[in-house]
Amino acid sequence: MPAPRIHRRRLLRDAAAGTAALTTAGLAGAALTTPAQAAAPTVAAPAAARSRRRGAVSFRWWGTSGWRIDIGDRTVLVDPYLSRFDTGLFRRAFDEDTPLTVDAGVIDPLVDRAENIFVTHTHWDHFNDVPYLARRTGARVFGTLTAYHLGLAYGLPAGKLAPVRGGEMLDFGDYTVEVVSSLHSRNGSWSMAFPGVRITPPPKPTKISDLPEGDTLAFQLRVVDGPSVFFMGASDLNERNLAGLAPDVAMIATAATTATADYVPRLMAALDFPKVVVPVHWDNFETPLTNPPRVEPNDRTRLDALITEVRRVSPRSRVLLPEYHTAYHF
Repeated sequence: MPAPRIHRRRLLRDAAAGTAALTTAGLAGAALTTPAQAAAPTVAAPAAARSRRRGAVSFRWWGTSGWRIDIGDRTVLVDPYLSRFDTGLFRRAFDEDTPLTVDAGVIDPLVDRAENIFVTHTHWDHFNDVPYLARRTGARVFGTLTAYHLGLAYGLPAGKLAPVRGGEMLDFGDYTVEVVSSLHSRNGSWSMAFPGVRITPPPKPTKISDLPEGDTLAFQLRVVDGPSVFFMGASDLNERNLAGLAPDVAMIATAATTATADYVPRLMAALDFPKVVVPVHWDNFETPLTNPPRVEPNDRTRLDALITEVRRVSPRSRVLLPEYHTAYHF
C-alpha cells in the first residue's frame, strides 16, 4: 500500500504545535478500556460568548452521532438525540407513523447548557430533541434550510435559527466551526428513508416521517490551542468537499450497507488519515443510554468491518470505540 500522503497544512500545524496528546486511558492499544465517567451536570444559564474559555476541553458521546462538547465553560452539541424511543427499526417492525416524543426526564439531567447546536440532517434520530433543547438552553441551531423551516414549525424564533449549506467558516472566539456539504448514506435499495427537503415551514411535525433527511452536512470544529475534530452523521461523502480539512480526530459514521463504493478508503484519504478515528452511529439508538452500548448482531458485523478497514487503509490512525457519557480529551 502506498505511504499516506503528507498534508502541507497538517505538517505546518504539527511542526508548530507538536503532536496532539490523546489523554483518554487505554488508547495505546487502539481500544477503549474503562475511561472516567462524566460528572453529573448542574443547571446553569446558557454560556455567553467569551474571549477566553475557562477549563478543559472534553467530548462526550450520546449515541448515534450525538455529542456534547465542553470547551471550558462553553458547551456545543452535535446531533443531540437522547429520547431514543422505539420505532420498531431494530425489531424489523419499523413504523413510519411512530409519534415523535421528547423524554424530558432523560434530557434535563444531561443538558444544563448549550450555546450552539449543529445538526447534520433532520431525520428523527438526529433532530427530534433539537427544538426542545434549543428552547431549554437558548442555543442557536445551525443546520440546512430544512432544519431552519422545521425549527420555525416548532415555534423557535428565526433569530435562533442559522441556515448553512457548506463552505461557511464560523468564528466563536475560542473555537471555529467549518460547515461541509455532505451526503446521506444509502440503504440496500440505493435509496434512503424519508428523502426530501422543506422549502417553507410545514405544519408542526407529529410523526417520524414528518422529519425528512433534508440534505446532509458535516462539521469540523477547531479549538484554539486544541484539537480539530470532524463530525459526520451519515455514511457517505463527497471527498472533494473534505480537501484540506485534515482533522486530528474524525467521528465517522458506520456504513449501514455496502451501497457506497470504497467508503472507508475514500474517507480516510480525503481526511488525510486522522490521528484518531471514532466510529459512531453503530449502537441501537432505541434503547436507553446505558453502558455498555447495545449493538445488534448486524451492526456489530458492520462495525467490525469498519474498524478492520480503517486499520488496513490508515494504519497510523488509532481507533477509539466510545462509551456513553464518557469525557474524552484529545
